[in-house]
Amino acid sequence: MNLTLVLTLVVIGLMAGILSGFMGVGGGVIMIPLMILLLGYSQHEAQGTSLAVLAIPVTFLAAYNYYDAGHVNWKFAIVMALAFVVGGYLGSKFAISLDQSVLKKIFGIVLLVAAIKLFFDK
Repeated sequence: MNLTLVLTLVVIGLMAGILSGFMGVGGGVIMIPLMILLLGYSQHEAQGTSLAVLAIPVTFLAAYNYYDAGHVNWKFAIVMALAFVVGGYLGSKFAISLDQSVLKKIFGIVLLVAAIKLFFDK
């Protein structure tokens, strides 16, 4: 790995980590677009790599800070985590069967709808 590549990966990781701790986003919203733009990854490669990065225990310290401040409902988190495992498996099976251009469009629509909703919400 050359120095430029390592620095690019560090910048992507730092941005995703900071925004994950700050706003609860990082993987799909930050890392995937940056891997596509800066590293030339395909949509599939970016999504797969993002999921690999977010495997336990990457977010543990950030979650612990929220827990320490009284902002984590562990019962709800455990139920959602178990469902996330199943959903992640099913979603990944579906995603890898799609053409990259279709997957990019779906990804873009999801980000756009989320952005519009957040922007216009009170």
